[in-house]
Amino acid sequence: MSESRPVRRKVAPGEKLRGADKVRAIPVVNEPVIQRKPSWIRVRVPANGEIQRIKSMLRRQKLHTVCEEASCPNLPECFGSGTATFMIMGDICTRRCSFCDVGFGRPKPLDVDEPKHLGESVADLALKYVVVTSVDRDDLADGGAQHFAECIGEIRKQSPGTRIEVLVPDFKLCMDEALAIFATQPPDVFNHNIETVPELYKTIRPGAKYDHSLTLLKKFKAQHPDIATKSGIMVGLGETFDQVIAVLKDLRAHDVDMLTIGQYLQPSKHHAPVERYVHPDEFRQYAKVAEELGFSSVASGPMVRSSYHADLQHQGIDVGQLHSH
Repeated sequence: MSESRPVRRKVAPGEKLRGADKVRAIPVVNEPVIQRKPSWIRVRVPANGEIQRIKSMLRRQKLHTVCEEASCPNLPECFGSGTATFMIMGDICTRRCSFCDVGFGRPKPLDVDEPKHLGESVADLALKYVVVTSVDRDDLADGGAQHFAECIGEIRKQSPGTRIEVLVPDFKLCMDEALAIFATQPPDVFNHNIETVPELYKTIRPGAKYDHSLTLLKKFKAQHPDIATKSGIMVGLGETFDQVIAVLKDLRAHDVDMLTIGQYLQPSKHHAPVERYVHPDEFRQYAKVAEELGFSSVASGPMVRSSYHADLQHQGIDVGQLHSH
């Protein structure tokens, strides 16, 4: 007799589901075999007080970072060097992606003071480059695009010299409306991650559509030809080498300028399993192909994340090799 599926209960507003509670509705592969991490997967922990200083400032301003909410392995290195990727519109997402550790649920209303607090924090940290991302907010008519625009405006007002990269959701229900709003406050870099190969979307990125994400990137670039577009993909989820190359070709065909490729690491035993640890040599192969395809900036390496040393990525520096030295 087959085991019955857990009953899905209604989530209360503001309640955040993580781990097994979040991903149980997704047809993830059976109980994974825990693999030992290879030598090239390592986290740098700096010996200074920057980590606590940034965390204290974030709590004081009631701000979130994707570094913390998504359990990013590079948090010690980035916080230790005084950088962070801010996550706006709360810490509860309306999607249940099986690769991501950000909590799922019914989000609270937007904090109208958040743009002001974000601008103050960027100015206080004296950041020359900032990345602003968000949870998915399918509950909002514009997907949160106006809130993004207000955040960009406040950063420019309080820290005029700071370059701004946005890492946006797919605006599944309101792409054209969202793009019209971004036209009023365009960023310096427009980033939207493709995340994985289309063959794995059903289990890894349910609720999203591969072609829709490509269209979002292409439409923004058509409207803002002088602004860099960027996207990223994780590997180690069960994709093949040829499938990854096909995604790179699709991204270039949709006028994406900058690319990141990194190793998927399982946030918990309840998330999608790591099918394999991709060797650094394979990351170098991906980088070579990407450069030949014409990407202006390529960051490809095991510890690369979309926002990892984003300022250096924008300068065209391959941060994928930083961990290998």
